[in-house]
Formats: sequence, structure tokens, C-alpha cells
Amino acid sequence: MRGWIPPALCLAAAVASLLPAAGARKSQDLHCGACRALVDELEWEIAQVDPKKTIQMGSFRINPDGSQSVVEVPYARSEAHLTELLERVCEKMNEYGEKVDPSTHRKTYVRVISHDGTKMDLSGVKIDGDVASSLKFACESIAEEYEDELIEFLSHEAENVKDRLCSKRTDLCDHALHIPHDEL
Repeated sequence: MRGWIPPALCLAAAVASLLPAAGARKSQDLHCGACRALVDELEWEIAQVDPKKTIQMGSFRINPDGSQSVVEVPYARSEAHLTELLERVCEKMNEYGEKVDPSTHRKTYVRVISHDGTKMDLSGVKIDGDVASSLKFACESIAEEYEDELIEFLSHEAENVKDRLCSKRTDLCDHALHIPHDEL
């Protein structure tokens, strides 16, 4: 009887060994979803700015010849505008819900309130305060930790910012390279 282990104990040990992986996947799904939603929201906000609007950048010091080294750049993708957006964009996470893929059990986060008021298909989407607050917290963490990368990518019009930032640069979505590109 010394070497005998009860089957219930073996089952409990097997289940316990799976729990950290499930928790890690849940956290990865949340952070990936927050990163992708953050980029979506930033890109939408940038698109709302009049392309003719500019901001003066550069040094405001007077050069020895009496001139100033000031240039005008498009406001939408300026560092000042992007920094301002990063301070408030995570508030938009309360407009997202959680959707679970029935085959993989992976969680994705989808907008539940459209920007333009069109009706949205919300079948299978979980909408509650816990989802919104978790997503907002993850968004704020990502915005703070990767502020420089976000500004770097968004200050230039780049292709596939979500994949480049969330998957390749940060590894927040290393499992998600197959997630389809969606349009807001």
C-alpha cells in the first residue's frame, strides 16, 4: 500500500497542473484583446482629426541668424496629440464585450457600441462591468508600458499596426497572428 496513490488524488494533481496554463491563457487573451482594442481606438481617433490641422513642432529658440527652427506637422499623428489620446483612450474599453470562440475557448474583445450608431450583432458577446474593468486595467497597463512604441508606430501611417505592435513588438498576441483584421 505504500506506493499506491488514490485515483482521485491523481486526478486532482492533473487538474491542478492545468490551472496555471488556463490562467495564463486567460491573461494572454485579455492583454492581447486590450492591445488590439487600444490600437483600434487610437486609429479611429486619429482618423477623426481634420487632415489639414497642423501643429508647430521644433525648437522655439531663436537661432544666431534670428530665425527659428519650427516646422508644422499634421496634428493627428503628432506626439502631442498621441500622448493626449493615450491619457484617455482606455475609457473607451467600457464599450467592449467579451466573445468566446466555441472551438478554441479563446476570448476576444469586440466593440458593443458602434462609433456611427449602426446596429451591431452582439450574439454570444458577454457585456458586464467585470469585463470592462479588466479590459480597461489591461489597456492602461499596456498604454503606460508601451507608450513609446505606440507613439512610434502611430506617428507614421503604418500598415497592420495591430499585428506589428501587439504580436511582433510586444508578444502580447503571439498566438493571434491568425486573428482576422477587422475594420471599425
